[in-house]
Amino acid sequence: MNLPHADNNEKTFADYWNGKKSFPPAWPAKVSGFSYAPFKAGQTPGTAKTVPEEGIRDDLKLLQQFTDHVRCYSSTGANKAIAEIAVSLGITVTLGIWIGEDLEQNEAELAAGIALANSTLSVVRVIVGNESLFKRLISPEQMIHYLDRVRQAVQVPVTTAEPWHLWSVYPELIEHVDLIAAHVLPYWEFIEARDACPIILARAAQLQALYPRKKILLAEVGWPSQGHLIGGKPTTPSEQAILLRSLTHALNDQAIDYFLIEAFDQPWKIDEGNSGPHWGIFDGTRRPKFPFQGPVDNRTRWRNLFPLLVSRMALRKRGWLFLAVVGMAALVFAGAGVVMGAAQAFTPYALGAAALWTALIGVALFSQAHEMAEAAWSLHHRRVFYPVTYPRAYRPKVSIHVPCHNEPAAMVMQTLDALAQLDYPDYEVLVIDNNTPLAATWLPVQAHCRALGQRFRFYHVSNLQGFKAGALNYALALTAADAELVAVIDSDYCVHRDWLKQLAPLMLDPHLGFIQSPQDYRDHHINLYNQICYDEYRTFFHVGMVIRNNYDAIIQHGTMTIIRKSVLDQLKWSPWCICEDAELGLNILSHGYSSAYCTDSYGRGLIPHTFEDFQKQRFRWAYGAVQILRHHRRALVRPGKLSIAQRYHFVVGWLPWLGNGIALPLTLASLAWSVLMVVAPTQRPAPWLLTLPILALTLFKLVKIAFIYLRVMGLHFKHALLATVGGMALHHTIAKAVIYGAISEHMPFVRTPKYPKSQGWRRSLHSVRDELALAVALMAAGGGIQTRHGFASFDLLLWQLLLLAESLPYLAALFMAFLGWHCNAADTVNAPGPLAESSPPPSSEREIS
Repeated sequence: MNLPHADNNEKTFADYWNGKKSFPPAWPAKVSGFSYAPFKAGQTPGTAKTVPEEGIRDDLKLLQQFTDHVRCYSSTGANKAIAEIAVSLGITVTLGIWIGEDLEQNEAELAAGIALANSTLSVVRVIVGNESLFKRLISPEQMIHYLDRVRQAVQVPVTTAEPWHLWSVYPELIEHVDLIAAHVLPYWEFIEARDACPIILARAAQLQALYPRKKILLAEVGWPSQGHLIGGKPTTPSEQAILLRSLTHALNDQAIDYFLIEAFDQPWKIDEGNSGPHWGIFDGTRRPKFPFQGPVDNRTRWRNLFPLLVSRMALRKRGWLFLAVVGMAALVFAGAGVVMGAAQAFTPYALGAAALWTALIGVALFSQAHEMAEAAWSLHHRRVFYPVTYPRAYRPKVSIHVPCHNEPAAMVMQTLDALAQLDYPDYEVLVIDNNTPLAATWLPVQAHCRALGQRFRFYHVSNLQGFKAGALNYALALTAADAELVAVIDSDYCVHRDWLKQLAPLMLDPHLGFIQSPQDYRDHHINLYNQICYDEYRTFFHVGMVIRNNYDAIIQHGTMTIIRKSVLDQLKWSPWCICEDAELGLNILSHGYSSAYCTDSYGRGLIPHTFEDFQKQRFRWAYGAVQILRHHRRALVRPGKLSIAQRYHFVVGWLPWLGNGIALPLTLASLAWSVLMVVAPTQRPAPWLLTLPILALTLFKLVKIAFIYLRVMGLHFKHALLATVGGMALHHTIAKAVIYGAISEHMPFVRTPKYPKSQGWRRSLHSVRDELALAVALMAAGGGIQTRHGFASFDLLLWQLLLLAESLPYLAALFMAFLGWHCNAADTVNAPGPLAESSPPPSSEREIS
């Protein structure tokens, strides 16, 4: 089999997508084969144990016009008759033996499959299991046992079917199969339809190069006619038509055996998401879904765009009900706002209030409800990356970079000791200490690197510009030439020994630009303050990042990340951004690469010791977010290599922070208005048209956050409440960062101190002086209005409630500052103990300039 590199055909395939009408090749006279399931509307493998043989015969007669070969997935139930009926029609069958978690049912499948293969002339090969290892239904050892049993019992070739990349993850399977059956489905890899054909050819070529003595069978290739996973836009029948008509010719020309998934739509496959029922070339009534010859209408119709907002989410019924209720409430309240505005004589003020109402409800409420629904009621996650545990998997050389500035030597040495224990064959560690003024701070680290051996290299650099990004770019220039990957951790992170061994093999996929695992912390148990901070962090890394990963829109962090070196050489770290890690991640995605997020924790660092440090860290993150939005505004607004879903999550994901920036001027304005109401009794409060939506959105946001803590994170009510308070305490800090980011371009990088001296109560109070002043002012304003006006009207009641709601974040900040001082006042701040080996494990940074 002579397989070309994908680039040889890329221009030809791309041409088919240009213009309102496309002219791909006509459907070939014969295709290699179809995946076939005999079920029709209302039938499922679980309910339809038998299907009328006449229906199967009619299906096979229809398919006989296009192919001489079908693949089925089971040897029992309704599938049993397929091989027997195929004999009389001259159709050959690749017989499936379904393998799942039920070992007793597996034995029944094996017995039936072996019997059919030995008694039915139509069976030309047997596939034992369908993505059984990918779905972790059985172990590799159990699969090998099944394969050996079937190979000994039948006379036809035997294999198992897995996604293409797993054949390199489990190379031990090769000796136990007669051919390689690979599923190559770019749709599930977030690849555009226009790019899928050359990628499928490239995958086949890659497998053949890895295993030149084995025949390659593309056991599943195809594209759905409906669905909202790929590329941030709905796929369409025209995309399916163009791709499959092009793909079948390319595969036929190269004599590659393949099965198109699938012959007929299967409505029962809703567990695979909204695209699951729509992979058929024919619909459920056995009618073709697209023209087999002639032009294909390639226009995107408006009716295909609206479902993007919600239908890409695979939600349970409760999730859809929740969104329906929120949507209905939004429409009702928006309509009420318009009506009330119109009732005030259509004045510009009234219409402006109505417009504000609608905008607040429509944008803020939807974004909050969207996240809540996906977090709480998702059926499953689209993109799941599992650790690779096979010992002989792809493991390239990794260069680990550890930047540090003025860090405690004992802490950095603990980090290096953990790196020295990594169970990985080929890696180096580069420690870049930049601009640390005292030699006594960095000299012990240098000596420790020498003691750890040749893997470890230490560099102290003075007057290095660019903060942390400058240090990382300096390390990149010193990286070993044969390193394929660059891993970065913060200087306080103790990594688990399996970190690289289990995650680096994922980079076998050339489309992956970087892998991220969660930030985690090892000192959360020390006191209540640390626990609150820990719970506030965890929600993002175990809810927000998981949702974003479904859409290939994760935020990269400057620790526990693995980056393809060739990509990093091209893009480098950006010294202009104080969140150089998040900026690099977006830049990588903007250049067409993908990302991966593994939810397992592989390293743990230290929580900011004081609330002041917690504030500084969050200020840096929020300011950096505004820098990124400003710098990448064109990529986030205009169509390009970023999908609609990616752009949505990068903008809407930071929308709550931007909202805090808007809320601060509104709070100051409400204070000024309140002063006027006290000193000028005739001054009326703002009408309820303005105050009620703000109150409603504030309440909804608090309920959403608390609900996620309780329902998704499983926190006890007390901890959920405290974590909610901890998040609120940062609102003013975030607001200032957003405003500074809007009016300035650069600020110094502020690292988070590790093991600082305990803070006195005066310093703690000083760190929240702004919050204290605003809290006092808001409560005084509320008290003054109550004394002057009481609750004389509904508008006055809502206005006082608004002042109370606005004061909550400032009171929360005072609480957190006091708690941080109280909990840490008596601490000697010893380094937390070493990482427990039983749990695979994990950040912060001041100027590294």
